[in-house]
Parts: sequence; structure tokens; C-alpha cells
Amino acid sequence: MDVALARAWVEAIAEAIDQHTDQLTQLDSAVGDADHGANMRRGFTAVRAALAEFPAETPGDVLVRTGSTLVSSVGGASGPLYGSAFRAIGKVLTGPVADAGQVLSGLTDGLAAVQRLGAAVPGDKTIVDAYTPAVAAFEQELWDGGDLRAAAARAADAAEEGMRATSALQARKGRASYLGSRSVGHQDPGATSTALVFRALAEVTAR
Repeated sequence: MDVALARAWVEAIAEAIDQHTDQLTQLDSAVGDADHGANMRRGFTAVRAALAEFPAETPGDVLVRTGSTLVSSVGGASGPLYGSAFRAIGKVLTGPVADAGQVLSGLTDGLAAVQRLGAAVPGDKTIVDAYTPAVAAFEQELWDGGDLRAAAARAADAAEEGMRATSALQARKGRASYLGSRSVGHQDPGATSTALVFRALAEVTAR
């Protein structure tokens, strides 16, 4: 991953958020404040502006800037969570080009940052339910001899599977947890936006 690919990834996320804002809002209306779509769109609109004239020298520069912008511009829990994740990913990618193993290290640190901040584990019906299987699948693909493109594709598939599986879960973290058993039957909006992030990575590495 170089600077151009990191920028392409962030741009692809922004485009995906734009396309799925209404879906994210509808999902969040069932279990939260109905603002996840709008918050994510606001955040990535700000990220696009922040990166437009930003003289990044490494892919990490792009992702740290992305994370810092999300923290400062997104309301609710998603800004700090996604912001912390992207900053953690970026801090690992310090050279002009990062190999697949370094990207895995960054993604792993990003997941750890999310879990530190949100105190969530798999099964809590959160971002973590999509992020955790994505990282595991990315790592397994590298162990199997795959490259960044193959690992990203496998991670995206795993994230989407984890996203869909949240429908059957009862929320144990965040605002959705206040609903108790009524949260069952609704796909988690955070897991859904996380799946968009990983699908965006798969798409840009496949170009």
C-alpha cells in the first residue's frame, strides 16, 4: 500500500458511505439515534476536504489524518471509534510503501484501539462483530500465501458475514443495549459501516 492506494481506499469509503447513508440511518433508527448514516457522511466529507491539499509522504500519513479528522468531526460514538482505528492503522504504516503484513499489523492495531475505547467483544453486536472476523480472514489469507488483494477480498467477505450475523444477536454495548431483547432481529449499523470499509479496501486493491 502506497500513498495513492491509501487515498483511493479513503475515497472509496467516502463514496460507499454516501451511497449507503439512508441504509445506515434506517438500521440505526431501529436500535439507536438514527444518526449513524448522517454522522458517517459528515465525517468522510470532512476527511475528503482534509486530504485534498494534504502533502502525505506515507500511507500512514493519509490514514492518521483520516482518523484525526473523524474524531474531530463525527458525533456520537462512531467518530472516536473509527478515528482511533484509522489513527492506529496509520501509525504502523510509516514507510512510503507498506506490504500486506504491515497492513495486517495496522488493521490489528486498529481493532485493538476500537476494543480499548468501546470495551466490546465479539457477540456484543457492534463494529467488533465485523472487524474481528475481517482481520482473522486477512491474516489467514496471508498464511495461505495470498497477497494484499486476496487478503482484502477475503476480509471483506468475512466482515459482511459478521455484519449479517449481528441480526441474531442481542446488543450488550452502546445505545442498542438499552433495548434488551428488542435489539434482536436488527442488523447492527456499526458492523454495517465496518463492512463497507473493508469492501472498499477490497475494491481498490483489485483495480
